[in-house]
Amino acid sequence: MDALLTSVAAVGLAEIGDKTQLLALLLVARFLAPWSILWGILVATLINHGVSAWLGTALADMLDPQTLTITVGFAFLAIGIWLLKPDDDEALDADNVRYGVFMTAFVLFFVAEIGDKTQVATVLLGARFDDVLAVTLGTTLGMVAANAPVLWVGHRFCRDLPLKTIHGGASLLFIAIGLWTLCIETGWLTG
Repeated sequence: MDALLTSVAAVGLAEIGDKTQLLALLLVARFLAPWSILWGILVATLINHGVSAWLGTALADMLDPQTLTITVGFAFLAIGIWLLKPDDDEALDADNVRYGVFMTAFVLFFVAEIGDKTQVATVLLGARFDDVLAVTLGTTLGMVAANAPVLWVGHRFCRDLPLKTIHGGASLLFIAIGLWTLCIETGWLTG
């Protein structure tokens, strides 16, 4: 249960104000089909994060436990710091769409997640918890929870959110997980 809840919280908070919310807003403004877009987000995230969580567990199997714990701890700290830097991706353009709404959302979200903070976090969560299913479900639920409101409430909702505060909270969560991993799980603090 820890893997699921930590994954939901970590990715849900990290996604608020991320480029994928901009993408969700762009798609709903263009197509006015929130359910098709939501299904595209869901399927793309399940596949992308499933592979990422599996990769994390595979890496966990290759490293000795102490090395893995130290690596994951420092990586969580790095993501916490990375979250403080706002996304500066180029504008996303939905004007040249050839396929249906679902397929467009699926492809754009899948590609947008490659190398994104949440994909890296999913790899780390997979390595940390060694539970592909719980991490995949948790990160997917976090992604959907962060993007679904954008689809129905749109621009007004995003404009009123305190994005710096939310990014700061997500950053602190990742840093806390990293510190916990380094200080408690390695035994540095207790041993």
